[in-house]
Amino acid sequence: MTVLEGIALGLLQGLTEFLPVSSSGHLALAEHFFSIESPGVTFEVFVHFGTAMAVVLFFRRRIASILVALARCVTRLQHDAAEVRLALHLLLATVPAAAVGYFLAPRIEQAFTSPVLVSVLLMVTGFILWFSGKLFPGTKVRGTWLDALVIGAAQALAILPGISRSGSTITAGLAVGLERRAAAEFAFLLSVPVIFGAAAASLGDALTAGASSGAALALGTLAAFLSALPAIALLLRAVTAGKLSSFAYYCWAVGAVSLAFVVTGH
Repeated sequence: MTVLEGIALGLLQGLTEFLPVSSSGHLALAEHFFSIESPGVTFEVFVHFGTAMAVVLFFRRRIASILVALARCVTRLQHDAAEVRLALHLLLATVPAAAVGYFLAPRIEQAFTSPVLVSVLLMVTGFILWFSGKLFPGTKVRGTWLDALVIGAAQALAILPGISRSGSTITAGLAVGLERRAAAEFAFLLSVPVIFGAAAASLGDALTAGASSGAALALGTLAAFLSALPAIALLLRAVTAGKLSSFAYYCWAVGAVSLAFVVTGH
């Protein structure tokens, strides 16, 4: 992998990881149509680490507040019960995706090799986003245990390539009655354990595989980190303004065009 390829793939990963257009779907289609070889597990682990660090930086104050509350709770000091409850909700919401990834990993990997399926699922994402525009914003700033499970189930569905994780989880948050900012914030905070967990699960393979190019790896990771920051800000503004559904047209267009090319053999 060249340095330019590393930067390009890092930019693609960073932008599409948080914009509701499915990073996995875009990467799968890019590999199919442009004959781009998979950069390997080492590169994937590092660029995912870059996007996760972008979330940590963007929400650093909120994450620090949660961690302090958990530390004070463990040490039996006075703590913010609401922040501890949020941390437990995030942990609970992580379980469905972890279970699906553990038990269905081989089938999920097969899905990445089907451009037809990826194209169709991108159009499904379009309908999910369109549906979000039909939902009235809720008033809940914090969800319940059941709300966390519903959002976690939506995240588990997004393991499939073409289904947007951010789009699915934010729409699920709106569906259970969270207000827009709260739904978006929960979705972003939920991405941290998921991305770090996926990277940790692949770390062993990454260490044995080795890096093909240190410069491509470093610059690709940096590109993913830097491109993820404006993507987070853009999506937050879109959700707060009630414009999440506007991304549906992009997903429909990409899915339909990709499917047409696959069916016609181009």
